[in-house]
Formats: sequence, structure tokens, C-alpha cells
Amino acid sequence: MKKTLVLAIAMALGVSAAAFAANPFSDLPAGHWAYASVAKLAAAGIVDGYPDGSFRGDRTMTRYEMAQIVAKALAKGAIGADDKLVSEFAGELDNLGVRVAKLEKKADNVMITGNVRGSYQDIKNTSDTSSNTHSYSAALRSRLWFTGKINDNWNYVGMLQNIQDLNADNGTSDVEFQRAYLEGNIGAVKVTAGRQDFTLVDGNLYDTRMDGIRLDYGNKVKFGTYFGKPTDQDAWFSYQRFWGVNANSDIGKLNLSAGYDRFYGGYGSDTALETTNWENGPAHENAVWNVGTKYNFGEASLGAIFMKTNINQATSFSHTNKGLIVTGTLKGANSTKPGTWGLWTKYYNQGYGTVIAHTMNGSYSTGGFIGWGAGVNCTLAKNMVAAFEYYRLADRVSDITRRTLWTELTVTF
Repeated sequence: MKKTLVLAIAMALGVSAAAFAANPFSDLPAGHWAYASVAKLAAAGIVDGYPDGSFRGDRTMTRYEMAQIVAKALAKGAIGADDKLVSEFAGELDNLGVRVAKLEKKADNVMITGNVRGSYQDIKNTSDTSSNTHSYSAALRSRLWFTGKINDNWNYVGMLQNIQDLNADNGTSDVEFQRAYLEGNIGAVKVTAGRQDFTLVDGNLYDTRMDGIRLDYGNKVKFGTYFGKPTDQDAWFSYQRFWGVNANSDIGKLNLSAGYDRFYGGYGSDTALETTNWENGPAHENAVWNVGTKYNFGEASLGAIFMKTNINQATSFSHTNKGLIVTGTLKGANSTKPGTWGLWTKYYNQGYGTVIAHTMNGSYSTGGFIGWGAGVNCTLAKNMVAAFEYYRLADRVSDITRRTLWTELTVTF
């Protein structure tokens, strides 16, 4: 299509200018049918001529050149984001790096992301007093995240999960709506309310979900508090509610943290545990203090966390109510950068009450355990990360030692 015809169509679709000036182009006479359109666009700074002062209206215009004109019209306010020209040249405008706020907000009103993880777990339990066991499992987990924009300050987030048990002959699977929460800000306080991801003490005390509300405040020095119900537990007691406060701060390369968490309303079927004497309160309350530190050495880090509960050391168990976790890391796989990799290792010494639902992929006892774990992760291709982990954990309640090999491939989109 000829250049002058395209510009006339652009004018008909709503491109206008506040000022009218004489035609600046030497090859476009006053009697030309596109004279008025071109003059208005030139006056608005939307179209430019060639260095010799010509317009060359008989030349065929490319879509890219037209998109440049539309981009200038947007910048000058000559057209709005809802104009037909913007919709027509949306692809070219995107390539030019032009952000169209109204269109973006409409397109991103509901954003869908997700990941698929295939995993294999091999567990060997050895014991001096009972028979040894060997088990394995394989699963395919798919997650879809839905983020809906409520306004400029609040979002709604939901997550749908499907897990296929690859060991089962009939392909057993289940689908759950596992996350549903609101997130936003009230002044300088970040608020998250509903069924949400939730982690305590870097996942060593609790790492799964919560039905409740969480408040976070601060930048260099961060404070947080929460109240709710722990929705997924491995502990012998099934706690009905919990609350806590925490704080952490970065001082150069050093990070310091501290927190207090209290679990209420637990019940269980173990009579010995139910009647155990506790230091403070009945057997269905568990209060946990924690302090931690981590130092970053560039691409490496070393950290330690200490925990202590209000549970007295029970006469029927020869283990502690304290916990110590030491962690070392080197680099780390970046899912957007193929070839990146990372290493980590941990020492665990956790007593009863210091673990409710642990973040590790290894098999462990909520009665307490001591041992170590190590892993490696690597980005095979963009958004494709493989991980290999090994754990050796001795049960503090019995003489069982659990050795776990975990492998996974996670694909994000």
C-alpha cells in the first residue's frame, strides 16, 4: 500500500493533532488529496521526511515503518492505547519495545504459569533389631498457577495440582486446588491471606501450606508475624493452629535471624506421648525458639540454625528437644541460564518437637534424627533443571538408619 494512502487511513482511524502547520515536504503539493493528513501528522511530530526534504508518498510502506508511526502517535498522545491501529500493529510495537499499559493490564489480568516435575525416590531402612526394608517410588507432579490482578495493589493467586503415582498399575492420580489466597499491601505492610505456601526456619521446622494470614514489613531489617492453621503435617501430633513472629537482617555479607513459633491443639494416638510431662503447659502445645546466621562468600555461603522447644526430654525417649542445622552452598542452578549448576550439603541434628513437616526430600522421623544430606542441581536447558540428592539420617527414637536417593527433573513454563 502506498505511503500516502496508509497515512490517510491512519487519520480516518483517529490520528489527530492539536496544531495545523504548512506542509513541510517539497514533493507533496497543496492540492494533493493527502495534503491535510500528512500536514497534521508532520505538525504533531509523528511522521518525518527524508534528509532531502521529500516525503516520497508513492513509495510502498512496510508494516514496520507504519508501526514506528503508530509508536510516535502513542508517545505524543495523538492516539490512545485502545485505538484500532494499536491492536493492528501490536506485534510490531512489542518488537519495538513499546509498552501499551492499557493493553498489558487487560492481557495480564489473569496470568497462568506452571511447572512439571518428574521424580524418583529410593529408600533403604536398616536396623539392628528389626528387618531391613527397601522401597522406591516414582511420581509426576504438575502444577498450574493462576494470578489474577484485582487492582494495582492486590492480586488473587490460586494453584491447581495433579500428582500421578507412576508405581501404581492403574495410573492413580489426584487433582487438588492447593492454593487460594490474596496478596497485597496496606501501607508499607505486605499482607498474604488464605491458603498459601508457608515456611518456618528455612523449612527445617515447617515447610508446606497454611490457612491463615501473614504480615511482612521492612527492607534491610525485616519483621514478620502470622496466625493460622498448619494444613499438612508429618508430626505425631496433628496441630490445629499456630502463630509466630520472626525477624532477620543483612549486615553486609552476614545475615542474622530469630523467631518464635507456637503450635496448639495437637492430638495423637500414642498414649505415652499424650501423658508425657512437658516443661510448660500440656502435651498438646509446642513452642519453638530459633536463632540463625549465614555468611555469604560470593558464590558460596555457610549458615547455622539453632532451635529449642519447650518439650521436656521424655523418660521414654533418649533424645533431645534441641535442633542444630548447618548448611553449606556453592553457586546454584539458574533455570534461565543453561549450564549453570550448584552444590549443597547439610548436617542435621534435630530433636523431638523441632520438626513438624520438613522441607527435605529424604525419609526422616518426626521423633528426631541426626545425619547429613548433599545434592547437586544443573540447568540442562532453559527452564529445565535436574537435581540429585542423597540423605543418610539415623532415627533418634529407634535404631533405624534411613538412606534416601532422590532424583528429579523440573520443567517450568
